[in-house]
Amino acid sequence: MQMQTDSRPMRLMVIDDEPTVGRRLKQVLSKSGFEVEVFTSPVAAVKRMAEEPFDIVVTDFRMKEMNGMQVLEKIRELSPRTKVIIITGYARIETATEAFRAGGFDFIAKPFRLDELRRSIFRAARALEAESPS
Repeated sequence: MQMQTDSRPMRLMVIDDEPTVGRRLKQVLSKSGFEVEVFTSPVAAVKRMAEEPFDIVVTDFRMKEMNGMQVLEKIRELSPRTKVIIITGYARIETATEAFRAGGFDFIAKPFRLDELRRSIFRAARALEAESPS
């Protein structure tokens, strides 16, 4: 498993079955200094995660092939250190609670403001840095 180093940007994965959401997030987050890969297929995203871990994953909750909880569980198995942020248009307290219990880092209801998501991602990045041995 790769440790965080100052020599590389944090790697961020975005999974959303709406291509426009992924494109927009990639634009914004790349400008913030992240190396961003976007997936419309959660199955392809999990395969990619198995090849090379990402530091932070932002995933939609409701998708056809696999839901956000299944994505979260697979990512936690592959890379327990990765911070997972779930975004959803179907926010319910029960779902958020379940996501946190399964190791999710944050749960954000759609529609959200980009700065709200960016703040969550920066909190996740700081948490990763704090966990890394100096």
